[in-house]
Amino acid sequence: MNSPWLTIIGIGEDGLSGLSEASRKALAKAETIFGGERHLRLADIGDRGRTWPTPFDIDGVLARRGRPTAVLASGDPFWHGVGSLLAERLDSSEWITHPAPSTFSLVASRLGWPLESVICLGLHAAPFERLVPHLAQGERIICLVRNGRAAVDLAKWLTVRDWGASQLWTLTGLGGLRESVTQHQANSYATDPAATLVVVALEARGSNGLPRSSGLSDTLFVHDGQITKRPMRALALSTLAPRRGERLWDIGAGSGSISIEWALLGGTAVAIEARSDRAANIVKNAEAFGLTHRITVVEGTAPGNLSGLPAPRAVFIGGGFNASLFDGVWPLLSAGARLVAHAVTLETEALLSELHQRHGGELMRIEIAHAGQLGGYRAYEPARPVVQWSIMK
Repeated sequence: MNSPWLTIIGIGEDGLSGLSEASRKALAKAETIFGGERHLRLADIGDRGRTWPTPFDIDGVLARRGRPTAVLASGDPFWHGVGSLLAERLDSSEWITHPAPSTFSLVASRLGWPLESVICLGLHAAPFERLVPHLAQGERIICLVRNGRAAVDLAKWLTVRDWGASQLWTLTGLGGLRESVTQHQANSYATDPAATLVVVALEARGSNGLPRSSGLSDTLFVHDGQITKRPMRALALSTLAPRRGERLWDIGAGSGSISIEWALLGGTAVAIEARSDRAANIVKNAEAFGLTHRITVVEGTAPGNLSGLPAPRAVFIGGGFNASLFDGVWPLLSAGARLVAHAVTLETEALLSELHQRHGGELMRIEIAHAGQLGGYRAYEPARPVVQWSIMK
C-alpha cells in the first residue's frame, strides 16, 4: 500500500472497544468519517461524522480523494457491504480495510451452524423472492433485513408460500450489551414491527422447493402457450451447457423459461422478445423466481436489438430462426461461444440442415409422444417434432 487515503473499517455492536489498534489509529487520523447513524454513534465520532445520504451514494467519499478519510460499515464491509462499491471505483493503492466479524459469522456462531453450508443473503434492499431458488427442506438461510416490519413481512411471505412451518430466529445487537436471540415459527411469528432488527435466520420447513434439474414444470411459468415445453427445455439447457457467471442471449424468449432456468444455474440472461405482452410475462416470471437481478428483458427483434448488448457465451433461438438472424448473430459470437436453435417448420428445418452442412456442429431430430385417452383405451399422442442444431464457434 502506498499511503492509502481511505480506510474501510468494520465495526460491531461493541463499538470502539472491539476495534483493532489499526482501526482506532485510522479513525483518529481521519478528517472525515462516513457511516450510518448507528455506526457513527457506536464509534463516538462527533462532528467529523457524515451519515450516508438517502438514496445511498458514495460520491461524497470519492470527493474526499487524497484526504485522510474513513468509512464505517457493519462487520465485514465486503460481505453485502459498502466495501466492494468503493473498491470498484478506486485504485487498489488508495484504500485499506480492517474488517470485523461479519453479521453472518456472528449469527452462525450463536446458532451453532457451520457457516460454509449456510446460504447468506442481503434482503435489506432486495425482494423476498430472492429466497425462491434457495428454499428447500432443512436449508439454513441467514438474511439481512431492514427492520422489524421486514421480519414480520418475511414471516407472512413464507407462510403464504407453504413455508410457514419454518423455524425463524430474530437476532439483534449481536456482539453488544443488548444482544438478543429469539426463536419462532414463521406462521405464528408476531412481534413489534417497529423493532430494529439486524438479521433473520431460518431453517426451511414446508414444501419441496424447486428441483435442481433442468426442465421445470410448465405450470410454474406465466405464459400464453408460447413456451419451450419441459422436455425440449431440458434438452436445450443440456446442450447450452450453462456455467456459473456466463451470459445467455435468449432470442424470441416467449415466456422466458430458458432464461429462468439458465439464471437458476448461476448465469445471467438477456431475454429478447418482440411482443410486449410476452415481454411482460418474462418480467413476471423473473420476479416470481427472484431473478430480476440476473435477467434483462429487451423488447424488440433480433438482430436489430443486439447492438450494444454485452457479448454472450451462449445463444438460444427457440423460434423465428432464419438466415438473416443467423447472419446477424454469428459474427457477434466470440470463440468458444455456443449456439442452439430449434426448428418446428419444414422451412426452418431445411435451413438448419444447410447450416449444419456448412458449419458443422450437431443436428438432432427430437420426437416425443405422451400417453393420452383414445376412446376407452390409451394411446401415444406424438408432439410436433423438433430439430435442434447446436454448434460451438
